[in-house]
Amino acid sequence: MAKKRAFISFDFDHDEDLRNLLVGQAKNPESPFEISDYSVRKPWAENNWETKCLERIKKTEIVIIIVGEYTYRAEGVLTEIKLAKIAEVPYFGLHGRSDKNCPVPGGLDKTYKWTWDNLKVLISGAR
Repeated sequence: MAKKRAFISFDFDHDEDLRNLLVGQAKNPESPFEISDYSVRKPWAENNWETKCLERIKKTEIVIIIVGEYTYRAEGVLTEIKLAKIAEVPYFGLHGRSDKNCPVPGGLDKTYKWTWDNLKVLISGAR
């Protein structure tokens, strides 16, 4: 089975470590997904960053939102959730810190426990 291309949405200021863990999991030979690294390295102009981000999301088959303690107020993540909906790309949230309260961001129905089994099921179940 071909691996699905995933876009990772995360709170850059607080959860880059979690993003790196997910990238590591994607390297597992049995992983059902691969990371399409569309991370923004340099700030985009205010007036078109959403358009560029939407283009990147459309190139993937699934959006994984890593939900940490402060994700609920990370404007970039909130926008990426909206853009995934616009692009009609399936998305889901992963609870990033099992030992912390991680409120679900607006626009995201719920998060799932971050386990290998959940990742495989959630990604395989996406269209």
